[in-house]
Amino acid sequence: MGVKAALPRYELYFYNVVLCLAMLWAASWIYEVSSSNANRRTFKSSIKPGWYYIGRKMDMADVEWSMWFSTFWAHILFALSGHVIFAKICSLLAPQYRSLVYMVYGILAVFTSMGWTYVTLILSHCVLLYSISLVKLRWMCFSTGLMTLATFKMEPFVSWQEAFVTGGFDLRHILFYGGCGFTIMRCMSFALENCERKDGNYSFLELLKYNFYLPFFYFGPIMTFDKFYVQANKSDLSRKEREMWNISLQALLNLGAIVMVDVLFHFMYILTIPTDMKLLKHLSDWALVGLAYWNLVYDWVKAAVMFGVINTVSKLDHLDPPKPPKCITMLYVFSETHFDRGINDWLCKYVYNYLGGKHDNVLDELVATLCTFGITSLWLGPGWGVFIWAFLNCFGLNLELWTTKLFSMEPFFSVEMAMSEAMSRRIRAVFNTINFWTIVLYNLLAINSLEFAKLVAKRLLLKGFPLSTMVVLFVTYCLVQLIKETERRQALIDDPDPIPPPAPAPAPDPDTITPTTTAAPSPASAQTVDPSKAKSD
Repeated sequence: MGVKAALPRYELYFYNVVLCLAMLWAASWIYEVSSSNANRRTFKSSIKPGWYYIGRKMDMADVEWSMWFSTFWAHILFALSGHVIFAKICSLLAPQYRSLVYMVYGILAVFTSMGWTYVTLILSHCVLLYSISLVKLRWMCFSTGLMTLATFKMEPFVSWQEAFVTGGFDLRHILFYGGCGFTIMRCMSFALENCERKDGNYSFLELLKYNFYLPFFYFGPIMTFDKFYVQANKSDLSRKEREMWNISLQALLNLGAIVMVDVLFHFMYILTIPTDMKLLKHLSDWALVGLAYWNLVYDWVKAAVMFGVINTVSKLDHLDPPKPPKCITMLYVFSETHFDRGINDWLCKYVYNYLGGKHDNVLDELVATLCTFGITSLWLGPGWGVFIWAFLNCFGLNLELWTTKLFSMEPFFSVEMAMSEAMSRRIRAVFNTINFWTIVLYNLLAINSLEFAKLVAKRLLLKGFPLSTMVVLFVTYCLVQLIKETERRQALIDDPDPIPPPAPAPAPDPDTITPTTTAAPSPASAQTVDPSKAKSD
């Protein structure tokens, strides 16, 4: 109900002004801390020389970003360029064999970079899970896959398997875990889809084609086997109108995002500052809240860029990969909180939706979320930080369902129906504001550290109360209303006329006498709301 309501323009303009001023104010605090000479000792370990003509050093605290886009970009670019060239040649000469060509190039690329022992290790896992899939028992495929995944998360199995990869190539350590982890998840998807197939089994060659598709092999995202099988084997390779233009535009946007982040790292050291707890305690409430927010925004940008580059290549291969994650700025519900849409789609298809059904039963939802976050914890690597993050997000997801069911009952439902839609949207936005900062604090545990999350929560809820707390929540309320406005406009674009107009009444026959017909209800009077579907937005 609330998301469909329009607010007055002057109210939306006010929200925009407040949000822009607040963002600039928080950024000025962070810039001031980053430029202070008194903090040079804090910055010494992770601030390195950057672009010479900017005249400032660069925040290099994120090893992953620095590695991908400074040290190893040439290796990745070379491998993906070769894939694009061979894929294009095959699409022109023999499109029916293109999935086979993808597989051959992928195996050769993995063999060249990691060696034959690593390829053998990957093939052994493929053979194991393919053999289990022939039994067509879901629980057995799941158990085998999770046990195999656990061997890359605990000793002595990790060290034993890692010893298969030798050499001095610095990227091999990262590629080892990426390739093995994503291989297990892909093999599990293949096995589970094979269990669902009624007539016969998928061939082992199809598993190899699926697993050794190079753009997805090391870095993801994961595309479930059923989608990959259909898309990689389709014969029609014609493109939609302006599809190449959209692919080119997306590639330019990814390049622009890389440049923008590098420039940002020269002026705001958002990753280095949170590593010094003594410095954090002396920051203002605004600077601390801004750091928490920008840390999550940056992590989303990093995921969107890394997956965006790979997705651009896969779209050139006529595939439809998982979309980039939804930005933290656009999130105010736990059900949409994910930084890897491929893993999220995998978990929803095989765990969350499979166990949760329609997600309207509290007990089923609890079991589904516990299992989902349990597998997520194994994927991320067991640890206290991961366990706390998983527990809090699992609790938040279930709390949303409990709250939705509570407010769909009487007397809450009748009270909301008696309100105007605009007022309902405003009241819902108040609850969404609290939800937004709950999501931010919970995910700081996974993105940054437990100490940083505790300090932000203490400042926001205790030390900064009531002034800082109320101001931050009001600014967040403005942000949530602008998000809802974006969603409302998108809903109008996707479904401009959700309620069909009433059919015209037939003309009366002048030769007969007919009873008076009641007029058809207007769209406004015909609109009804199902309490079971009155979900908080």
